[in-house]
Amino acid sequence: MKQYMRNQFEFLGISSPARVALTKPWVKEFKGMVEDQLEQAVKMLWDLPEREYQYAAVSLLEEHKKKSGIDHIDLLEWLMINKSWWDTVDTIASHLVGSYFLRYPEQVAVYTEKWMVSGNLWLQRTALLFQLAYKKHTDVERLFSYIAMCKDSEEFFIRKAIGWALRELSKSDPQAVLRFVKQHTLSPLSYREALKVINRDRNISDLNDK
Repeated sequence: MKQYMRNQFEFLGISSPARVALTKPWVKEFKGMVEDQLEQAVKMLWDLPEREYQYAAVSLLEEHKKKSGIDHIDLLEWLMINKSWWDTVDTIASHLVGSYFLRYPEQVAVYTEKWMVSGNLWLQRTALLFQLAYKKHTDVERLFSYIAMCKDSEEFFIRKAIGWALRELSKSDPQAVLRFVKQHTLSPLSYREALKVINRDRNISDLNDK
C-alpha cells in the first residue's frame, strides 16, 4: 500500500473491503455531530500518520455532507492542501466539494477562481474535477475556461484531470467536447482521456454497422 502511494504515507495495512466494513457502523455512530465537532474529529484523524485514518475522515464527511454549513468549504480546502494526494483529493473534489457547490452555488466562483490562480496543483485539480457528477448540469463555460488556463501545465495530475473532466462531460455532451478539443491543443494524455468514451462509442457503432 505504501509503495502504491509512492511512499507518501504510512499504512495500517487494512484492505479496502475490510476498512469499509469497519468504518460504516463507526460513521453512523456520529450522525448527531454538530459542525464544530465534525471539524475537530476530522482534523484529529488527519493528524494521525496512517492513511486509513484520512480515509475514515472522508467517510465521516460524506455522511454529513448534506447538512454542512456555508463555511464548511474552508475545512474542505484545508484538507486538500494538507497531506495532499490523489486518493483523498479526488474524493473530496467530486463528492464533497461538488455536493457543497450544488448547495451553495454562490460560492463556486469565489473559491474555484481563487484555486485556479493559487499555484497549488491539488486546488487546481479540484476546480477541474468538482463537476464530475454534474452531467447535463455542468457549467461548461467555466470548465472550458479553467481547462484553457492550465492546458499547458506539465503536471501529470493536471493533465489527467483535464482529460477526466472532458471524458465525463462527453457522456452527456459529446459535441461540446469534440468542438473543444478541435479548437485547443491539449497534451497527448489529456486528449486521449478526453476522447476515450467518444472513441469507444464510435467503435461500437462501427461494429454494429458491419
